[in-house]
Amino acid sequence: MDGSSLTLEVMIATCGPDGGRRVEAMRLPRLDGVSYLVSWQEPGGVAVPESLACREDVRVLPLEGLGLSRNRNHCLDNARGDILLVADDDLELYPEGLEAVRRLFGENPGLEYGSFRYDSDVVKTYPVSACCLARLPKDFYQTSFEIALRRDSRAGLLRFPENFGLGAGEFTAGEEELFLKKARINGLDCRFIPVTIACHPGATTGVRARLADGALRARGVVAAVEYPLTAVLRVPLVAWRVSRARQAGFMTALRLMAAGACKAIFGDAVRTYLKTPLSAK
Repeated sequence: MDGSSLTLEVMIATCGPDGGRRVEAMRLPRLDGVSYLVSWQEPGGVAVPESLACREDVRVLPLEGLGLSRNRNHCLDNARGDILLVADDDLELYPEGLEAVRRLFGENPGLEYGSFRYDSDVVKTYPVSACCLARLPKDFYQTSFEIALRRDSRAGLLRFPENFGLGAGEFTAGEEELFLKKARINGLDCRFIPVTIACHPGATTGVRARLADGALRARGVVAAVEYPLTAVLRVPLVAWRVSRARQAGFMTALRLMAAGACKAIFGDAVRTYLKTPLSAK
């Protein structure tokens, strides 16, 4: 199937009264076969900017309540495109990258979950070539706005864990890694493809200069889920790396990550999410 026959819908999560203004500042590219779905959380009665409201390729849906994962799931519940691309409201989207996503899904009809690249002034390491993500490459970690899904495949049934991510409370990161983990557990065709689709200014939540307590707890959960047999060794190692990067003190990082790991292994922080069949949203 040619990529030109597939539609791509970019799902933009935004929040707060200034959300519409931030999306407006993205200057969303006008491209054949590409549309935009904006989930605007807590707009506070602010009207959709005219520059967005007048566009036939943009839909804006309000959402009350908080939680970034909940916001992304609102996008997934309302999306219509053949291919769905997760996005933030502070990205510069590359037209050639969006067209490449359409083309690659068209050329690879079995591809359900694609993970791409983005530019930033904060360096992120990627595999040197395309690869399957059934087993994660060394040092690979997922960022949400790298993810594209084929909506009419099993990937279209995926949803983010709403007790993880910004605004969730106890675990303020890690939702992307768990999203990919669920896809892998269910045997989806997940691939990394070295195509750059956007530019993101500055650091994302997981690599900021100082990590919040909730982000450290989430790192412990992810370590326990991804490496259950060696988590007891990995948690201190990652805590040491965090302290070396001056993102948190060693003992603070160790305590919070260990607490997250324990909640993953002995509690229900993530077990129900990972074990619920994809047919049950």
